[in-house]
Amino acid sequence: MTGGEDRGRDLGALTEEQAGRMFAEMNEVIRAGEEARRLRAEMITVLAGLGWTQDRIAGLTGMSQPAVSKQVTKGRGVEEAAPPMPLSLDQYDAPWLEGRLWGLAEDISERCREDARCARHVDALARGRKRFTPPRVDELRRLVEEDLRLHRDALPDSHRTAYDAISRGLDVPTKTAAAPESASVRRALAHRIQRDRLRGGA
Repeated sequence: MTGGEDRGRDLGALTEEQAGRMFAEMNEVIRAGEEARRLRAEMITVLAGLGWTQDRIAGLTGMSQPAVSKQVTKGRGVEEAAPPMPLSLDQYDAPWLEGRLWGLAEDISERCREDARCARHVDALARGRKRFTPPRVDELRRLVEEDLRLHRDALPDSHRTAYDAISRGLDVPTKTAAAPESASVRRALAHRIQRDRLRGGA
């Protein structure tokens, strides 16, 4: 019997489609874990480049100081070759704008809870089950736009202002020099800074 003939058959009370979905979900979790570890390693390098001490980084990450030192040494070539990363919210490369959009959507999701159209998308991004592909970014933009329209009385004007700036940037790509940091690092930082800005933080 071929694999094609097995597809959809009941193989011990579990179909091939069911098993395929199970493994696909497991692979997504594994991939998310690997990506999270890689992102943490890159963030350690960025923070060291900004002048943070290894002890301070270790305390924040829950890692040992020797482990942080090893990571800083591993990333030192990149760190020394590039100037400290700017943390201004007004940057216009695609990963930075995507991170801002993610932070905005997450804040809308928390304020509007189950009524937010973007809530499921935000949850999938947070769990690593969705990636920042152009179609998914477009989908998130559409959902955020819809939430801003449906919940305009519940959301501060700062949300519409942020969305308008993000949307303009994504519609008209800016030609900028390639950043030394990875797209994941830039998204994560922009996400955090955008969220803090919307909540009145630094």
